[in-house]
Order: sequence, then C-alpha cells, then structure tokens
Amino acid sequence: MSKLMISVSGIRGIFGETLTPEIAMKFAAHFGNFSGKGKIIVGRDSRTTGPAMFHAIVSGLISVGCEVVDIGVVPTPTVLLAVEESDAKGGISITASHNPAEWNAMKLVGENGMFLFPERAKDFIASLDKSVKYESWKNIGKLTSDQTAIDRHIEKILKISYLDIEKIRERKFRVVVDAVNGAGGVIIPELLRKLGCEVIELNCEPTGIFAHTPEPLNKNLGQLEQAVKEHRADIGFATDPDVDRLSIVSEKGKCIGEELSLLLAEKYVLSRKKGDIVCNLSSSMASEDIAEKFGVKVIRTRVGEINVGKKMKEIKSPIGGEGNGGIICPEVHYTRDAPVGIALILGYLSEQSKSISELADKIPKYYFAKDKLKVEPEKLDSIMEKVPIIFRDFKLDKTDGIKVLGDKFWIHIRKSGTEPIIRVYVESETSERSQRLCEETIGKLMR
Repeated sequence: MSKLMISVSGIRGIFGETLTPEIAMKFAAHFGNFSGKGKIIVGRDSRTTGPAMFHAIVSGLISVGCEVVDIGVVPTPTVLLAVEESDAKGGISITASHNPAEWNAMKLVGENGMFLFPERAKDFIASLDKSVKYESWKNIGKLTSDQTAIDRHIEKILKISYLDIEKIRERKFRVVVDAVNGAGGVIIPELLRKLGCEVIELNCEPTGIFAHTPEPLNKNLGQLEQAVKEHRADIGFATDPDVDRLSIVSEKGKCIGEELSLLLAEKYVLSRKKGDIVCNLSSSMASEDIAEKFGVKVIRTRVGEINVGKKMKEIKSPIGGEGNGGIICPEVHYTRDAPVGIALILGYLSEQSKSISELADKIPKYYFAKDKLKVEPEKLDSIMEKVPIIFRDFKLDKTDGIKVLGDKFWIHIRKSGTEPIIRVYVESETSERSQRLCEETIGKLMR
C-alpha cells in the first residue's frame, strides 16, 4: 500500500487505499477552520473518483460553516483564477495532476489565488493536530454552483496586452489537441476556436479514462504525433489531466520536448515585454542564453510552481515557469497554465514567417535526461544522504534537494513532493552524455 502524501503541495494518495472519502472530508474540514470559514471555491479534474472526493470535501467544508462554490470539471489554473477574482477565503482543486488514474488529491489554494505559500502550508499541516470545530445547524454552510469560470478564464487569456488576437485569427492555424480525456477538453478546443483555429480534437472527452499515460512526455504522445502528420496540422498541443503543463508537437509530427514550451514562451514574451525571468533549478540552461539576448537575468527557485510564482510576483517578472511544460503569465495569474501557454505559442507563431520546428531550432541546444527511482517512502532520506558522498568532488547546490554543478552539465537529485520517488534530472550539451550521466547516477543511488 502506498503512503498518503501530505506536503506543501497538498494531500495526495491512491483512492480507496491511502486516500478515502473520510480522509478527504477530514482534511477539508480542517482547511475550512484554517481559512476562517467564508467562501471556498472547489473544482476538479475529470478523474472517475472526482465526484466521491467532491462530495466528501463539500461535506467537510459546509459542516464547519463554509460557503462552497462548485465550479465543476475545470483546469486547476481555472480554480486559482476563480479564487483570485472573487472574495473567497480560498479554494480546493481536486486533482492528482499527472499521476495515474488511481490517484487523486486535494490542492489547497489561498485567498490570493495561489497555492499556499510554503510557510502557510506548513502552518496548515501543523493545524491538523487540532480538533475540528463543527458548526451547529444554525450556522451550517451551503453549496452553490458557478458554471462560468472557464468562460472567464478564456476571456482573461484573450486580454493579454501584448497578444495580437486578430493576427492569430488571420493565420487560421490547424491545431490538434490531446487532452488525455482530462479537464483540458472543456477549455482548450473552445479557446482555440476563439483564436480562429481549425481544431482537431484527440482524447478531449473529460471521462477520466486516460487514453494513455497522463504525463505529457514525448514517450506518451505517439498518438498525437501521428494525428498531426495525418491532418497536416501546423502544431499539436498536449496537456496533463489538470491542464497546467503543456507539450508541443511540431508540424513534422515530432515532439519538441516539454522544456521548449517554456523557452519559446520566454523568447516571445521578452520580445514584447522586458523583465527578469524566473524558473526553477531543474529548468534548462537555455533560459540564461535567452535572457542574455534580451539583457535580463534568470532567477532560479526551488522546484514547485508556488516558489516560482511567489518570486515572479515579488520582482514583477513578465514570464516564468518550470521546464516540465509549466508556463506562468502574470497578466493572467501566477500559476502554471497550459491554455495561456497555447495562446503565447500561437502568438509567437503568428508573428513569424517560420514553422514551430524552425522556431524551436533557434533555441540554444542542450539535452535532457530524466529518470526516477521508486523506493519505499521510509528509504527516501537514506538514499538522499548518499548524494553528497557520491559527488563530493563537485560543487553542490542544496537549495532544493541537491544539484551537482559540473563542466557544461548539471545533475539535479530531489525527492518528489507528490510521489514516493527520487527524481534525477540531467542536462548537458549532448544527449548521449546526459543519458549516460543519468544512468550512472541512478545506478550509484541504487547501490
């Protein structure tokens, strides 16, 4: 049996094993107390366990006096935007993001429309030791519904100041979108049509029966690659089930890598709006090359979009995100948002006389290798303790896990905040070297 994951990233587990309706109800009640009652906005992705989670969470919230606003099956960034633009005390997104279908989770949102800042999340975790204060029948909460959140999200994207919507519409892009039968199917086709695109939908029914492994990595997107070639599309887009990560398939029917999503967005936005950019420690070195061209700097943070978003807000950065396809555009809000990323990429394409593969070829070339080590939860720390010993001859950055800094390469080793695994990311100037370093690192950690 897997372990229930309780962290600054939320509460996550396998439904029916470590995460049950009773557990979800308890955490929701605690969150209602912690947030000071008031209005809490709740949305969910398309997972089949979503309705059970939703009703348990609503029960917990209204029992402590909260007004729950149900916004339905929506992307996680839609939940955050809805909270930001309301008088809500917070929100809960019911989603396990890119995890397999048997998982579900509760992502907790503060009243500012961002995930709980790490220090605030730690306060919430500490509050779990307290007893829940339930309300009497006179002060019980209530449940209402709002089915307009997606429309508001789309309208906010269309109002990005530097985005030339008419120029995008003039191009009449042919686009294939693979939403893996997640929440992307309820927003991305509609957004694309408003941008004047011809849309070919692939796995856009929000059934929660994922058409393939839900993480939008190259190895999982063969169906999208084939569809782009068959339909002679200009571009293909893939998202994860809760629509905060974006991957791109070129007009040649080839994945260009999730790292390129953020890099292309950086290059486009900086051409229109200058400012230092923010990304996490595991994102590509190419961000520094792009920033140098525009005379700005790259600020690196711990992995986790809240760390990136918080720093972006602090320095008023125009663009940032994470190299896993997570693009943050503050003109919409400070969270990873695949629909925003789609609009930015199409904006970049519309202003160029080049294809997406040609634009990708202009990004400085580095090569990633990524792997993960699945271990028993109680062994995570002991394995991480090996890292400084294994790499004692290198400079080590311990901001988040351990990042090994070498000559024209880096290796980032860290515990996942969402699964009982250790992630290993490597980047260097050749794919062969990155793959070799990644395999060697995994081998050393397993000994």
